Amino acid sequence: MNLCLWGFVGIVCREVNRMTIWMKRFSVLIALLIVAGVVVAQGGATILTGADLTRVVPTGFYFQGLSAPTQMRNSAAARFGTDRYVISGLVDTSGYSADVRAKYVGFLITDSAITLNGESLAPGAYGFGFATEGKMTVMDLAGKDLLSVPVTNDKALRRPRPLMMSADPGGVRLYAGKDYVVIAAK
Repeated sequence: MNLCLWGFVGIVCREVNRMTIWMKRFSVLIALLIVAGVVVAQGGATILTGADLTRVVPTGFYFQGLSAPTQMRNSAAARFGTDRYVISGLVDTSGYSADVRAKYVGFLITDSAITLNGESLAPGAYGFGFATEGKMTVMDLAGKDLLSVPVTNDKALRRPRPLMMSADPGGVRLYAGKDYVVIAAK
């Protein structure tokens, strides 16, 4: 039986009322934190494989006036949340001139804003390559350099592939051999 409801007013009733208010506020705070955790978990990256990967990777890619076939075995994609994708793949550059082949190895497609090692990249389709000085260069479809970011070498990677993605606490890692950049959703 709650004496405060029966009209007894005193220090005990005031303290009970204060505790009730604080418990309500605490419960709301806990509920908000749980909801925020669910939203963050939904925003994490999922590396696509199998039929999901084949469904999103294009069979060819246009760059500097030519279309080159995608090396499907050297393609990777990640989904951020429910419907945001980053797709990458190496292409057969045999039809390109030697100077283009020296800097262009594949494509990067994103349908939303991302960062590469913290540098912003708008939604779009891009060519990319890896320079000898340890950088990844992103180019527009005409071959103009847009962005150059340093790569990190993963000495612990046991079986590097020419191109792959793996999970990273900050998003996903896009590997070229043992060198990688971190891609994160904005």
